[in-house]
Amino acid sequence: MSDNLDGWSGAEFVLAADRLDTPDVLDTADPSDMLRQVASSAAQVRTALRSCQETDLSSFTADTRPRAIVVAGMGSSGLAGEMLQALVGLSSPVQVVTCPADRLPGWVGAADAVIAVSCSGTTPETLAIATEAARRGCRLAGVGAQGSALHRIAEQSRAPFVPVVSLGLPRSMLWGTAIPLLVIAERLGIARVGEDVYELAAGRLEEVSHQCRPASESFVNPGKSLALDLVGALPVVWGTSLLSGVAARRFASQLNENAKYPAIPGVLSEAAHNQVAAFDGPFAPNSSRLSAPSQGEPSLPGLDDPADLAAWDLDYEEPDGEANGFTALRLILIADPDTDQRVSAQRAAVTELAAQRGVGMSELAMDGEHPLVRLAGVIHLADYASVYLAIAAGIDPGQAVAVADLQARIE
Repeated sequence: MSDNLDGWSGAEFVLAADRLDTPDVLDTADPSDMLRQVASSAAQVRTALRSCQETDLSSFTADTRPRAIVVAGMGSSGLAGEMLQALVGLSSPVQVVTCPADRLPGWVGAADAVIAVSCSGTTPETLAIATEAARRGCRLAGVGAQGSALHRIAEQSRAPFVPVVSLGLPRSMLWGTAIPLLVIAERLGIARVGEDVYELAAGRLEEVSHQCRPASESFVNPGKSLALDLVGALPVVWGTSLLSGVAARRFASQLNENAKYPAIPGVLSEAAHNQVAAFDGPFAPNSSRLSAPSQGEPSLPGLDDPADLAAWDLDYEEPDGEANGFTALRLILIADPDTDQRVSAQRAAVTELAAQRGVGMSELAMDGEHPLVRLAGVIHLADYASVYLAIAAGIDPGQAVAVADLQARIE
C-alpha cells in the first residue's frame, strides 16, 4: 500500500478492496481484534443493563430531580454524555451538560448531579471533576471500571457506582458507558426508553454486525463499502439533527483513532453557514478558484473595492478526478428523518451543491421509531467502517501511538 493517501491510484484502490475481502489479511491486519470489539456492542447494552439493576441507584428518583445533569468524561466517555443530551432532547426539564475538561463550570453546585464516566476509571480529568463534585456537595455517580480510582472516589463519597465490564479498548466501549446514563435519566423521569427499546437497540446492533461481518464481501457489506468510499478522501461528516450530529462526531472520532484519518464533523443548519464554504476551496475537485491578476493589477483583492475584485476571475474548472493536487473532500451526510422543514431543504440543496462542485457524497439513513435505535444503527455502521478503513490502508486500528506519546510527554 502507498503511504501517501493524497491520491490513491486505481490499482491501489483495488488492492484496498482486496485486503478487505481476503480472510487471511483481515486476521493479520487487526492484531488488536478491533472488529471483535466493535461486534461486542449488543453484549455491552445487555451487560450494562444488568450492572445498573445490581447497583443501588435509589438516590436518583423523579422526586429528587436535580437542576442539571453534568456528565464528565473524555473521548468516548464524553460522547456518552452527548448521546444522553441528544436523546432527552431540547424539551427536557433538566439541563444536560457535557464537561470534557478537568474542572466543573462555576455554576455547578449542590442542586446539580454530576455523573463521572471513565471506562478505565483512571482518566485524570474525570477523576479531578469527580473529586471537585464531591467537595461542592453535588449528587455524584460514577461509571467505570470496578476497583478503579474513580470507584474509590465514589465509595468515599457514598455515591453509586455502575461498574463497566470492559470488552475492549475504551473507544469500543461506548454502549457500556452510555446505557447507565440513560438508566439514571429514566429514573429521574427525564428520558423515556424502557427495556423493550434497549432490546430493540441491541437487536439493531446485532443486525448491523451481521451485515458488516468480516466474511461478508465488500459489495454487500455496508461497513466495507463505506470504508472504500473514504479511501484517499478527506471526510466531512454532517448530521441533520441534534441526534445525528452526535453520530457525526462519533464517526469523526473513530476515523481519527481507528483509521488515523483526519475528519471534520458538523451538523446542519450550522454547517450551511461555514463548513460548506470548503466546497469552493482547493479540496473540492470542481471548485471555484481565483486566477492571478495580470501585471500591474493588485496582488490581492480589496475587501470593499469592486474595482479590485473585478481584477480577479472567478470560474469553475472541469473535474479532473483530483482536487488541484489536494486530497478530495467527501461528504458523509447522516440523515435523521426527524428534522424540520428548513433542514430538509438544506439537505436537498447540499446534495445538489456537492454534485456541482464534484464533491463525492455518501448518505447514511437513520431508521427506527425510537431515537436510541436510530442512533445505534448508524453509529455501529460507522464504527465498522472506521476499522475497515484502517485495514484497507494497512494500519493497525487498535494502536494509537501518537495519543500515548503525547500523554507520556505531559505526565
